[in-house]
Amino acid sequence: MTLIAQREAMSDGWFRAGQDPDDYEIGIDTRTFHSGEQSGYIKHKASQPRSFATLMQMFKATTFHGQRIRLTAFAKSEGIEDWAGLWMRVDGPHRTTYQFDNMKDRPIKGTTDWEEYEIVLDVPDDSLNIAFGVLLSGKGQIWVDDFKFNTVSTSTPTTDPGRHEKPLRNEPINLSFE
Repeated sequence: MTLIAQREAMSDGWFRAGQDPDDYEIGIDTRTFHSGEQSGYIKHKASQPRSFATLMQMFKATTFHGQRIRLTAFAKSEGIEDWAGLWMRVDGPHRTTYQFDNMKDRPIKGTTDWEEYEIVLDVPDDSLNIAFGVLLSGKGQIWVDDFKFNTVSTSTPTTDPGRHEKPLRNEPINLSFE
């Protein structure tokens, strides 16, 4: 899978990316917004979008080293046939992905009014970058507004789907299937 990043002037800090960003219109909407005077959006423009596109940012992870962080944003959708979601990724050295959540296990679908969504991930001490944004896969339109980051207690569960697996045991068990 090739991720294409096109750093076009959208709004300070934001750029378009994804596997097939040319199948989508990505930009700033001055008529539909949660607060303020504009929002970001992704809308399919191909009759059969091939994959996904994202409106995203990336920044250094230093400020959040050793902490658990919550990303929240408001999203509104119209006619989403496949799925959309917020996403966040914590990157480590050597292109390592430490934590990742794109809401695929709790997707935004159909037509919805403004609703707040969240992602909670850990940021290990040697993390390099945090990437985040919104993605759309397939037909429809998604708007996003009012992104926020804050630190939370480690008692707040992460939303990284890989983190919900059972912890490893110290020893193997049930070796004879009895």
